Amino acid sequence: MTDIAIIGGGAAGAALFGALLNREHGGSLHWITGPATPGRGVAYATQEEHHLLNVRAVGMGLYVDQDEDFVQHATRQRADVRATDFLPRRLFGDFVEAQWRKRMTAAEKRARPFALHTVEALRVEPQIHGYDVLLSDQRTLHVDTVILAVGALSPRPLRTVSAQALASGAFELNPWNLPRRSRAPRRLIVIGTGLTAVDTLLSASRQWPDTELVAVSRHGLLPFVHPELPAQPYPQQDQLNAQLLASAATAGMLRTIRHAIRHAPQVDWRSVIDGMRPINTTVWQGLSLARRRQFLRHARWIWEAARHRTAPASAEFIQQLRDEGRLQVHAARVLGVDGQGPLDVTVRARASQALSRLQADLVVQATGLDTAVAFTEHALLAQLIEDGLAVADPLQLGVAAQPDGRLINARGDAQPGLYAIGSLLRGNLWECTAMPEIRAAAHTLAAHLAAERNGAPASSPATV
Repeated sequence: MTDIAIIGGGAAGAALFGALLNREHGGSLHWITGPATPGRGVAYATQEEHHLLNVRAVGMGLYVDQDEDFVQHATRQRADVRATDFLPRRLFGDFVEAQWRKRMTAAEKRARPFALHTVEALRVEPQIHGYDVLLSDQRTLHVDTVILAVGALSPRPLRTVSAQALASGAFELNPWNLPRRSRAPRRLIVIGTGLTAVDTLLSASRQWPDTELVAVSRHGLLPFVHPELPAQPYPQQDQLNAQLLASAATAGMLRTIRHAIRHAPQVDWRSVIDGMRPINTTVWQGLSLARRRQFLRHARWIWEAARHRTAPASAEFIQQLRDEGRLQVHAARVLGVDGQGPLDVTVRARASQALSRLQADLVVQATGLDTAVAFTEHALLAQLIEDGLAVADPLQLGVAAQPDGRLINARGDAQPGLYAIGSLLRGNLWECTAMPEIRAAAHTLAAHLAAERNGAPASSPATV
């Protein structure tokens, strides 16, 4: 028998929990979620109706072998739902919760052993056989396999933010805390222009209708926008993907993509980018460390904007704010944030290199996903790094891991029985944070663990 612990209460944890519950196996399954509502994480915990999914409803789901379609679930709450809609993230959070609860009920009827722990996991310590997982309620679980599904790490302040600014109360490190602030700022500056920044601007504009809004990022590029209706597939996608897989240089890949788009004017460029989705991980894994670093330095900004697009309704509202003069977007590097409130934000414009100083009553850092585990204050991840059970990805894209998700330890070996799923594997997989990738990864990992249990027993984890 093999006991398994999943650590992390977001959608990735819920997907894996449900996938494993659906498989017969003699050991116990433990899901350690923390105190928040299991399955929602940061992404789906929002209750704001204007925080929309950036995937159409038809593309959303928790399991590969789903029990219910998300569109059907949403239709019971909203009669006007269409499969092509970009629905509120709150609705998908409701769906996730309903799905894992349904599988948990079915598992109870089959007497499938499992436990839900709404506390934090503080430490994971290797034993002669398996691991001890120390919980914040003073209990210890002994398991054979541990899977980290911790999701987004707590944001760290930018190095350009002074200690004085951080202590002022006028700097908000967590954009999801915005609704807790009652006092309307005269001017609000958002650092970042990605999807998180868009959500922040949408919330701030509704919460404080008279507040002047400013968004600043190095390139000043907002996410590109999904078409109102799904685009037709690019007819030469297979040939394009084969060319990309055969290329070893990121610059050559970008030229190939641009050439395909330029020579197919009748095709929506977004369908070309979406058609690459099945090969993105393979392409990433084929790049050398130097090529990956080159991509991150020179092309990541445009890839993120093109690949992770925003819903049309969100983009339309942002454009309305700009047309009304309520929102300014600057392409500039933030050189410093200082003061006791109001705060002074010093920026250098990208085009002119001119320095200027903006003043704001509130500055919000909305720079998106943080995966730099080497610098994290997350107690469990810091312990794993310190004890040598895990190492940081060399590009600070989560943890180093094998293709199957097993963590690499400080000796450079695969750590037996210790896996990750979701955003921690970005250095290994690159594309691993959206629900289509998460549910596929959960299904694959559950099948792998089941096959491992049904075959020879896994080797005991070696201490490092």
